[in-house]
Amino acid sequence: MLKKLKIKYFLAFALAAIAAVMSITLGYGWMPAEYQSQAQAQNKPAETSIKTISLQNAGLQLQEVAQGVYALIASTDVPPVSNAIAICNGGIVIGSDGVLVIDPFQTPELAELMISMVKSLTDKPIKYVLNTHYHADHTGGNVTFIKREIPVMGRGVIREYIQSGKNKTGGIEPPNVIINSQTDLWLGDRQVRIERVDGHSAGTDLVAYIPDAKILFTGDMVFNKRIPYTGDSDIRQWQGSLYRLIATFPDAKVVPGHGDVTDVTGLQAQQAYFSGLERLALEWKGQILTKEQVLEKFAKVPDLYKDYKFKGLYSINLESAYEQFTRSATIPLIP
Repeated sequence: MLKKLKIKYFLAFALAAIAAVMSITLGYGWMPAEYQSQAQAQNKPAETSIKTISLQNAGLQLQEVAQGVYALIASTDVPPVSNAIAICNGGIVIGSDGVLVIDPFQTPELAELMISMVKSLTDKPIKYVLNTHYHADHTGGNVTFIKREIPVMGRGVIREYIQSGKNKTGGIEPPNVIINSQTDLWLGDRQVRIERVDGHSAGTDLVAYIPDAKILFTGDMVFNKRIPYTGDSDIRQWQGSLYRLIATFPDAKVVPGHGDVTDVTGLQAQQAYFSGLERLALEWKGQILTKEQVLEKFAKVPDLYKDYKFKGLYSINLESAYEQFTRSATIPLIP
């Protein structure tokens, strides 16, 4: 009898440990493997308790970027010291009869924090949630809203990617509303225009624009003073989308997917970053360098980006540039 009890308690403990590890891993799917390992090693399960999560210890700052439009700005570098610390930025758009939430972070606990923020700002109900793309740091909190029967919107093959566990999104609840063309949401008297863009995350990217406030939420089309994640990107498409956003929204205040609130200069800086990568790729192609040689010779992040965060992602950028530029038949240099 005693032996059976010991086995029973051991199994219960093992299952709990596995669940904890899965929860910790969830938010780091887009990081390099060594960064995921560091992040997981530094995590303390108690820190993800809803009772202990606040704006301050989640590494978030609430900013009112226009009347009734708020950004939750994450300050962490990667890897964060805890999965209770938000990696990406989030958004709250309040209209006369409802609220849109943009990118509910990487865990249900952080999504609960976002709901608490909404309740502190308005008595209007949350009507919609938008995933700007499928990556885990933007979608891990979906389940919190779906359980409350709030529609979560995404684009393209976002459901298929998440259901297949692409980029370590396994276990995340995918959006339950798919929009593949320009869509206008109305929060009473406030319009939010959802538009498709391409380049960052394999056909799942969306941006949201609030015309009356001239606020543009770009998702990860913009990493402001952060090295971008290019693991499943098409950099040429990304460049084209940035040009369109610059031309279409020249006067907008921009809330990026990562980094501080900016304006058209943030879009231009992201474009310049990719142009720099393209120029490097021309050099590699001219010198007939192998990918291994590129990763060795150009591993150091250029001084131009010495103040950027997410430096650990730079090697992924080099690999992406090598695969997409040096191996193509023609490389149009973008000025």
